[in-house]
Amino acid sequence: MVDTKITLSGLTLSNPVIPASGTFGYGAEFAELFDINILGSLSFKGTTLEPRFGNPTPRIAECESGMINSVGLQNPGLKAVCEHELPKLAEVFKKPVIANLSGFSIEEYIECAMAMDKQQNVGIIEVNVSCPNVHGGGMSFGVSPKAAAEVTRAVKAVTTKPVYIKLSPNVTDIVSIALACEEAGADGLSLINTLLAMRIDLKTKKPILANKMGGLSGGAIFPLAVRMVYQVYEAVKIPIIGMGGVSSAEDVIEIMLAGASAVQIGAANLKNPYACKEIIEDLPRVMEKYGINSLSEIIGGAHA
Repeated sequence: MVDTKITLSGLTLSNPVIPASGTFGYGAEFAELFDINILGSLSFKGTTLEPRFGNPTPRIAECESGMINSVGLQNPGLKAVCEHELPKLAEVFKKPVIANLSGFSIEEYIECAMAMDKQQNVGIIEVNVSCPNVHGGGMSFGVSPKAAAEVTRAVKAVTTKPVYIKLSPNVTDIVSIALACEEAGADGLSLINTLLAMRIDLKTKKPILANKMGGLSGGAIFPLAVRMVYQVYEAVKIPIIGMGGVSSAEDVIEIMLAGASAVQIGAANLKNPYACKEIIEDLPRVMEKYGINSLSEIIGGAHA
């Protein structure tokens, strides 16, 4: 019998599969389709201090092996999430969740983190410094080691829960930013977020997205995610949640061999709402196929 359990900053997860923020809502919608308690955990929709309507439409552009989105962190705001969404989620999901937070200033990150620290069903705080499609938002923090470290220190100072920093791939050297976050006290890292991309409509000869550019996700970015997880694992000593185009049990194994302790599933959920369920159910078969007895033992296994 294979062992799919992994440990993440003191939390034991029954398996490493976690729906990525922005692709699973606040969980309750998916609970109508299947028992979401089979998930290792879930990272709920990115939350900001104030409610956000998001970017103008169109927000989605299709492309081969992926999609580009410019949703713009649409969410009901911190107060509504804490008072309504999290209690509703607690009714259908009995495990600790990951709170994904975004801010447009250090003060906003602090206020959101302080509120999430008080939520009983939040086990990890995931700080998004990398969203590529919100003007003046997380992107400005995520491209600078100094700024990313500043956010990390500020959030760590006001919370008792593990803090994971979600890194942007839209940088020259992701390792330097990962190291800066580790040195500033981050308990872990999440990578990668979406890559900045664009499509143009040949009929109108204009950008398809109203925001012109957005974040590319899906299978097209998986090899880049594997490469960046591998590089960051070589440099840091804190755990990594790997993500970026993961869509099968084989992908989960591959990105864990690169160095991920847990794995988030993003765009695959938008294409197939049962994606996480199917990946979890298929993991034992794939583990047996490749002679893997325990997932926790393969983390970083591709490194010499």
